[in-house]
Amino acid sequence: MSITVDSELCSGCGACVASCPYGGIEVIDDKACITEDCNLCGACVEACTMDAIIWTKEEVGIEKVDLSQYKGVWVIAEHYKGNIHKVAYQLLGKGRELADTLHVSLTLVILGDAFDDQLEELSMYGADEIIYVKSKILKNYYSDLYTKTLTELITENKPEIVLIGATATGRDFAPRVAKRLNAGLTADCTGLEIDPKTNNLFQTRPTFGGNIMATIRTPNSRPQMATVRPGTFKKPEAKKRKVNIRQIDYDYSEKDSVTKIVKVINREKSKVNLEDAEIIVAGGRGVGKKENFKIIEELAEAIGAEIGGSRVTVELNWIPQDQQVGQTGKTVTPKLYIACGISGAIQHLVGMENSDIIVAINKDPSAPIFNVAHYGIVGDLHKVIPALIENIKKVKSAED
Repeated sequence: MSITVDSELCSGCGACVASCPYGGIEVIDDKACITEDCNLCGACVEACTMDAIIWTKEEVGIEKVDLSQYKGVWVIAEHYKGNIHKVAYQLLGKGRELADTLHVSLTLVILGDAFDDQLEELSMYGADEIIYVKSKILKNYYSDLYTKTLTELITENKPEIVLIGATATGRDFAPRVAKRLNAGLTADCTGLEIDPKTNNLFQTRPTFGGNIMATIRTPNSRPQMATVRPGTFKKPEAKKRKVNIRQIDYDYSEKDSVTKIVKVINREKSKVNLEDAEIIVAGGRGVGKKENFKIIEELAEAIGAEIGGSRVTVELNWIPQDQQVGQTGKTVTPKLYIACGISGAIQHLVGMENSDIIVAINKDPSAPIFNVAHYGIVGDLHKVIPALIENIKKVKSAED
């Protein structure tokens, strides 16, 4: 793989220099020159308006894929104890948008047993087709059987996009399937869009510890696969629609798997369910100390909200781990999110930026949180919140 410059086409504009994050290109005597610092990232190729920079890729041992054979968007539904995971509904909403943009069909794929009576309800959330792979053993999750079945289905049907929930189960089988298909897989996506020029899938996710948002594409392989954390997208409204249902019976038995489920142990469910909360009051470093979190609790109680917090509040042992919002915590989409004393680092924003209404309270007017907030209050939260609580109580008293 190499990058070269056609000196006859190069105008010396310097756009390539500005685009290179590694200082790997310089303009010398009005012509761009590649330096030893170049790491072949290709940023300069896209930045060059004169098509003077040539990126030569030597693909050895990689089979060429006929992209025209692949059409359609698939959502893989995960389930537990006979219940479809909510992330499947959320992905159907986003999948419908992607499919409409590409003018292709949207398919929901279920591997399981005893879902016959749920298919009608599932058909109300945007899918054009439901593929129901039925086998008694698939009532539980078997990694190797999921991988084998999905690989066969995708190879046969050739969808161009496959969306999977970034749950413990999804994170287990998604890379296995991608490896067998020699396909690109982007994990923990927070954004999915179609490139209007190429119709490739743009997959956005945090990287470098959450400090940078990277947009990734896989233009030379199919399908384009992505896992998405629960709560990233919203569940669509249910609407009656005509859906084609395909049932495929697999005659699997326990001997077909290299593993055996001996016992299912249910962990005690957390009392806090931020992912389903309609209102969340979250505190950050600006709260000051653990004892001061009482003011966050009082505001949450006044408006019937759940309590959340940034990563630092968990690290300082101010709140439990299951109340953390952000890249390494929960992804939430409440109707109202009140951020108190939270500066707004990218790690936190990716976990709450899709909330319907965001209210930020921070004494620093330049805090990044105000860039995503719908309403901002610049001030000391220890003065602002008591005033809010007092007014909320007055309104409630007047209503009574």
